[in-house]
Amino acid sequence: MDKTRLGIGLVVGVLVMQTVASLVWSADATLTGIALAFNAVAAVSTVLFVRRGGQAAWVVAGWCAGFFGWHVLGLGELAGWWTTGLDAAFLVGAGYQVSVVYQAVMATAAGFAVHLLLPRQRQVSET
Repeated sequence: MDKTRLGIGLVVGVLVMQTVASLVWSADATLTGIALAFNAVAAVSTVLFVRRGGQAAWVVAGWCAGFFGWHVLGLGELAGWWTTGLDAAFLVGAGYQVSVVYQAVMATAAGFAVHLLLPRQRQVSET
């Protein structure tokens, strides 16, 4: 499997998980609406990226970088490293442990998606 397909698979996984989490566990209707809007725009960007044969990967990688940042922010909030006042936005499911695992998994998946989707320069050996 090539890197772009794996990256797209991670993007789709992040979008699906975020959408489900927003619909099932959101504490606030406004946060749910904002999350669904961001996920919808990211999904459209991903579909356009796939249809164009992988051109403009930076757009989808940018969305993933945003998702990465959001989940790192949530992980730091839950770990007590900083306080944003958004702790209700980062709680998932029934408890703290589930929320920490969710934020860590989502941050890792989004980070790998960025890594896999960014274009690479070809290396030419001098031998």
